[in-house]
Amino acid sequence: MLHHTLWAASSDLARSCLHHPFVRGLAGGTLDPGLFRRYIAQDAFFLRAFIRAYAVALARSTDPETQAVFHSLIGGALEELELHRRYSTELGIDLEHVLPTPACRAYTDFLLRTAWHSSAAETVASMAPCMRLYAYLGRELAGHSHPGHPYRRWIDTYSDAGFEALAVRLESLLDKIGADSREVRDRYRYAMQCELDFFSQFPDPRSLNDG
Repeated sequence: MLHHTLWAASSDLARSCLHHPFVRGLAGGTLDPGLFRRYIAQDAFFLRAFIRAYAVALARSTDPETQAVFHSLIGGALEELELHRRYSTELGIDLEHVLPTPACRAYTDFLLRTAWHSSAAETVASMAPCMRLYAYLGRELAGHSHPGHPYRRWIDTYSDAGFEALAVRLESLLDKIGADSREVRDRYRYAMQCELDFFSQFPDPRSLNDG
C-alpha cells in the first residue's frame, strides 16, 4: 500500500524523532517544564493551521466519501486541540498570541500552501506524516506512562486507539486517491523532516541522559 511505502521511505526520519532528546525527555519525564510549555504553544499554533488545511481540502473536494473523511479528521484535530487548551490553562499560555518559530511557520506555510494549490493526494501526503508519526511515538512511549509521570496525559493521548484510528483513516484516504509519484513522495518526506525540525527547536541537555 502507498502509505506503507511512504512511511518506509521516511523511517529514518521517524526513528530520529523517536530518539530525539526532546522525545526521550518526554518519555522519561525529564523534559524541562519550560521547554514543554514552549512546545505546547507552538504545537497549538500548528494544530490550528492543520485544521485549516483540512478545511481547505474539504472545501476543494467534490467526492462525498472524501468529504466525510476530512470532516471526521477535523473533529479529531479539534479534540486534540482541547488537550492543548487544557495545558494552556494549567501552564499560563495565551494561545491567542503565540508567535510561531521559524520551524513552526515553515511547516504550517507548507501545509496551507499545499492544501490551497496542490492536488488532494499531495495534501493528504503532506498531512499523513504528522498523524502517523504521533501514533508511532505514542505507541513507542506507552510503556513509560504511569501515575505521577509529568507527561502522562501527552503519552496517553497519542497512544490511544482513537488517535490510531484517525491516522489509519487518513492513510486509507491516501491509498485511495494517491499514487506513488515524485510529488507525493516529496511532500511526505518534507513533512516528516518538518516534524524532526519541530522537535529540534526545543533542545534540552538534561534529556540527553535519559535512556
